[in-house]
Amino acid sequence: MFENLSSKIEKALHTLRGKGSITDINIAETVKEVRKALLDADVSYPIAKEFTDKVKAEALGRNVIQSIEPGQLMVKIVHEKLTELMGSEAVDINIKGQPAVVLIAGLQGSGKTTFSAKLANYLKTKRGKSVMLVAGDVYRPAAISQLQTLGEQVQVPVYTEGGNKNPVEIAKHAINEAKGRGYNVVIVDTAGRLAVDEQMMDEIAALKRELQPQETLFVVDSMTGQDAVNTAKAFNERIDFDGVVLTKLDGDTRGGAALTIRYTVDKPIKFVGIGEKMDALDVFHPDRMANRILGMGDVVSLVERAQEQYDEMEARKIQKKLMHNEYNFDDFLSQIAQIKKMGSMKDLIGMIPGMNKLTKDVEINDDAFKPIEAMIGSMTPYERQNPSCLNGSRKQRIATGSGRSIQELNRFLKQFDDTRKIMKQVSKNGGKLPMRKHR
Repeated sequence: MFENLSSKIEKALHTLRGKGSITDINIAETVKEVRKALLDADVSYPIAKEFTDKVKAEALGRNVIQSIEPGQLMVKIVHEKLTELMGSEAVDINIKGQPAVVLIAGLQGSGKTTFSAKLANYLKTKRGKSVMLVAGDVYRPAAISQLQTLGEQVQVPVYTEGGNKNPVEIAKHAINEAKGRGYNVVIVDTAGRLAVDEQMMDEIAALKRELQPQETLFVVDSMTGQDAVNTAKAFNERIDFDGVVLTKLDGDTRGGAALTIRYTVDKPIKFVGIGEKMDALDVFHPDRMANRILGMGDVVSLVERAQEQYDEMEARKIQKKLMHNEYNFDDFLSQIAQIKKMGSMKDLIGMIPGMNKLTKDVEINDDAFKPIEAMIGSMTPYERQNPSCLNGSRKQRIATGSGRSIQELNRFLKQFDDTRKIMKQVSKNGGKLPMRKHR
């Protein structure tokens, strides 16, 4: 996400770092380049100008010209102002109530139904809540069946009323049922249109008025650029929502909406959707997003995702196996599965500082593990648990069965063996990499 914006801002700031001397003139030139980068990312001109005017005033006020490291100080100022623009700090969802009612609003195609299921999954798995979904889009039968399918995926019940075309009634009945069955949260998915119209606005306003939800979230497709900002303004004027959800932030988006929607409607961005999977939902942290835009990565989010997948008992078992040279292909396969659960490879690499630059022209996809999985999948249970038994004939059978060449298989086996040796050394050294001996 934000690849184009990130590279342009980084380039503008890098130019300043490379200057022999820093003057108010080349600060102005740098700020102008930052403004151009923001405009290219679909940030409106008034907001881009106000942002860069603040950066320039701050830079001159902090005596960047006299600073020993002016380039670094400029990066710090831009980071601060970007974080401020996007809301300064993360804002939690309000789920106080018995049950708490969360109303989901937005245009058709913005990703409301998918987000509703993702939010249900998030509240269930990460916040320990019992959740009920409500199919409130009575005009599009596909929306009801889609929500039911997604509800099954995340193992959350979906309340529907066949034949009833009154979304307010349906939602009220659902809330009463949720109360009786002890659910903590009710998430109401609502109808959308292809554009803002009076009928849709009347309906969502009636739902808000009648249900009195603890939280009303406006879902917007971040790929729609400034249109997303205008739609958010129209909805906010009518229903005064509590927060914004940006979907499809992993797509080919220029990022302008993500940067300016918070500033325009004065409502926090609470969640961002970063993929199709049901766990591909992140709480929005303005400072971490600013880090990523400036090419600094997002190590905190990366560690959090790793911790979610970390199984302490499994880790101890792996460590024991490594110490006794018993680490096998089944263990390797389970660790690949854990990495894949953390998210898309492109997104994970983007969280590592500096990696965006190194992998800029490299095609990164989630199929990277498929050849390895195919080779391991072609092994017998005995072979997977006893890597040293792989002789020539076994290798030939595995290569043929997985559709890979014998050279590819041998390369993988060597990498596996090298990885196992390093991991054993790290395990012995208490988590530290072994020191190399200089010759």
